[in-house]
Amino acid sequence: MLRKLNTKHAGFTLVEIMIVVAIIALLAAIAVPNFLRSRKRSQATQVLEDLRILDSAVDQYAIENAKLSGMNPVFADLQNYIKTGTRLYSSGNADILGSSFGTFTVDTPPKVNGTTFAALSDVAPAGFWSPYK
Repeated sequence: MLRKLNTKHAGFTLVEIMIVVAIIALLAAIAVPNFLRSRKRSQATQVLEDLRILDSAVDQYAIENAKLSGMNPVFADLQNYIKTGTRLYSSGNADILGSSFGTFTVDTPPKVNGTTFAALSDVAPAGFWSPYK
C-alpha cells in the first residue's frame, strides 16, 4: 500500500508578500516624520530647560556673591550652581545643537541662540521660548 505523497507546498504567493511589504512601507512613511518631529520637539524642550537652569544659576550666583544688576558672570562661575554630571554642566556653554548660550547678565534672562531658534522654529514657535527669546 503505497500512498502518493502530497506534493503541494504551503506558502505565500508573491502578491501576498508584496501587499505585506507595501503595508509596512506605508506605516513607516507615516511613523518616520512623526518620530523626527518628536525628536526636534524634545531638543527644543531641552534647550528651554537649559535656559531656565542657567537663569536660575545666574540668580543664585548674584545672591551668594552680592553682584549687582547688569554684572556679567561667565559660565565657569555658574557651573557651581548646575548639577554635576549633567550634559549642561559639561557643555562648555553650548546647547544641545552646539550653539553658544552667549553671555549672561544678572537680572536679565538668557536668550536662545538665533541658530538654535531657526533650527527648531518649525516645532517651537516664538511663543514657546518666552521669556528667553
